[in-house]
Amino acid sequence: MNIQELARKNVQILTPYQSARRVGGSGDVWLNANEFPRAPSYPLTQQTLNRYPEAQPQALLAAYARYAGVRDEQLMVSRGADEAIQLLMLAFCEPDQDFILYCPPTYGMYGVSAETLGVGCRVIRGKTDWQLDLPAIKAALDNVKLIYLCSPNNPTGNLLNQDDLRELLAITRDQALVIVDEAYIDFCPEHSVVHWLSTYPNLVILRTLSKAFALAGIRCGFTMAHPDIIQILLKVIAPYPMPTPTVDIALQALSEKNLETVKNNVNEIIDNRQWLVHVLPICDCVDQVFDSQANWLLVRFYDSSDVFRRLSEEGIVLRDQGRQPGLRNCLRITIGTLEECEKTVSALRAIPCTGSLP
Repeated sequence: MNIQELARKNVQILTPYQSARRVGGSGDVWLNANEFPRAPSYPLTQQTLNRYPEAQPQALLAAYARYAGVRDEQLMVSRGADEAIQLLMLAFCEPDQDFILYCPPTYGMYGVSAETLGVGCRVIRGKTDWQLDLPAIKAALDNVKLIYLCSPNNPTGNLLNQDDLRELLAITRDQALVIVDEAYIDFCPEHSVVHWLSTYPNLVILRTLSKAFALAGIRCGFTMAHPDIIQILLKVIAPYPMPTPTVDIALQALSEKNLETVKNNVNEIIDNRQWLVHVLPICDCVDQVFDSQANWLLVRFYDSSDVFRRLSEEGIVLRDQGRQPGLRNCLRITIGTLEECEKTVSALRAIPCTGSLP
């Protein structure tokens, strides 16, 4: 019996998303997954593991609503933002009929989720400055139900132009949902579009506790949208999506005391990022350091393969972005502790310039 032939045809040919953990690596300086460099410590206070949790924990919804400045009914909590990416397709896209649209270079799970579910993909590359190519997007909207945009964009680090977002929301108002993935917005909260929710009923915003809250391991994400959209999504989410320990820790993380800690941690990451911005160009192997509003820097090297290999030998693990459109010889460096940043720069300064970009 050939088990492979039992799988759906699209799954047989699917290339899975190459997450940092799937790609792997070895070392003691992990700068490849946009994680916070230090682990927080929370006690487990809810000892009700014999009971199923609430489908949508009301205390958690209320706590995040206060933090984000929305109403409880505009919120859904899920197993990370990744689950929400897929739930939107399950709820709104007919397989083999509807399309999603996204603009690489960007987060790879938009395309992988669509391919997994048999939903078509319209891929419109960003412009050379990684902003939206609105004329090309407008020309590709037939049968598009969902448009996925990431701001700050992973892996480039730039914010999307808000005038472009407003125009896109206006022209798709009665046709498609525009999903703005704000996984990294806690590093630049003043640029969130959350206050647009009352103006644009087709706007959906994704958030997570994985980054600034240093809680990638508990898998807790939030969807913010018009209440009608939330109710549709709740039809397709699993019956008990949020484990009790996840809810327990998330509630503690959203306490007033811990929010001050998060703010301090964000400031530390921004300071370390700015230090790297100033010192990386001194390294002979570095060609260009791109501006970033998130907890990483995208860096173009003269020979990224050589840099990646040499740093791996030093126990420093980065993320290769060279296969993304327009990102040849680019590596993404997550902002770690100052000591990790200093070790990375020290290793880079020992690498000679081995060539020049074409």
